[in-house]
Amino acid sequence: MGTVRKAILYIAASLDGYIAGPGDDLSFLSRVEKPGEDYGYAAFMKTVDTVLLGRKTYDWVMTRVKVFPHTGLKTYVFTRKQRSDNGLVQFHSGDPGNLLRQLKGQSGRNIFIDGGAEIIHTLLRDKLIDEFYVSIIPVLLGSGTRLFRDERPEQNLKLVSSQQYTTGLVQLHYTIA
Repeated sequence: MGTVRKAILYIAASLDGYIAGPGDDLSFLSRVEKPGEDYGYAAFMKTVDTVLLGRKTYDWVMTRVKVFPHTGLKTYVFTRKQRSDNGLVQFHSGDPGNLLRQLKGQSGRNIFIDGGAEIIHTLLRDKLIDEFYVSIIPVLLGSGTRLFRDERPEQNLKLVSSQQYTTGLVQLHYTIA
């Protein structure tokens, strides 16, 4: 049997734990934009062939980009309402945990958990995320969409690495202990 596929959360958050400000505002991310610096994203993306994300995250991305960023990767968008696949993504209205368990059982590269908060919460509740790359943006937002919600089981982590960048961003890489 081949290597086990891992589900990896790769995400940015404010120091106070928000992945979006009020009204799903992501403008705080621009504070750390620097020409030529992708914080390891391109290298990370070479390790994945599948992406999971929520419908709100998908809709936000689609209103802001000209080219879908995950073209060429198997992409599943979780939605409560049935929607037809559109060639870029497969819409999935079933349980995210069941789909992820199924994907982990197939051969392939790692699985990128691209948000949003509801999907992350569900997968954490089911203890299905294997690794975490959390980039901390040097800002306190005060409110918005929290990265980690309450009502999920405790999970011990092991720090793999931490990297500090000149923009003030700190990237933490953890695995499940």
